[in-house]
Amino acid sequence: MFSAKQLTEDQKKSLHQWAAEGASIADLQNRIKEEFQIGMTYMDARFMVLDLGIEIQTAPEEQPKKEEVVDELKPTPTGYVEVTMDSIAMPGALVSGKVTFSDGATAVWLLDQQGRPGLDPDTPGYRPSEEDVMSFQKQLSELIQQQGM
Repeated sequence: MFSAKQLTEDQKKSLHQWAAEGASIADLQNRIKEEFQIGMTYMDARFMVLDLGIEIQTAPEEQPKKEEVVDELKPTPTGYVEVTMDSIAMPGALVSGKVTFSDGATAVWLLDQQGRPGLDPDTPGYRPSEEDVMSFQKQLSELIQQQGM
């Protein structure tokens, strides 16, 4: 078993310098073997780093800026309203489907057994523009007529 006491002061200074330059524990283990002819296990190298108070530099993980995260969550505007119908209606619905509004926001729509419409936007509290609602209603009516309902 290796002990940090076996190292000279110059060797200890070299270890601190290598760590400051970005060497990992494995790098230190290899350099000790190559330059000082001292073989040790990785676990011994870890204990040596602790014993000598060597600080291993870790590269900070790049975190996306808040603006980038917000942009990823924003719907992509399409410029028009697109309505699709599910091949199998949702439970409790006569027909159902999906709608993508001109600003990129999406929602699930349905007509219940009494023919009442329902709209469940993916973004809580979302309200489509009046033009989008009119386009949605027109396309929905045409889609239902095409299905023979």
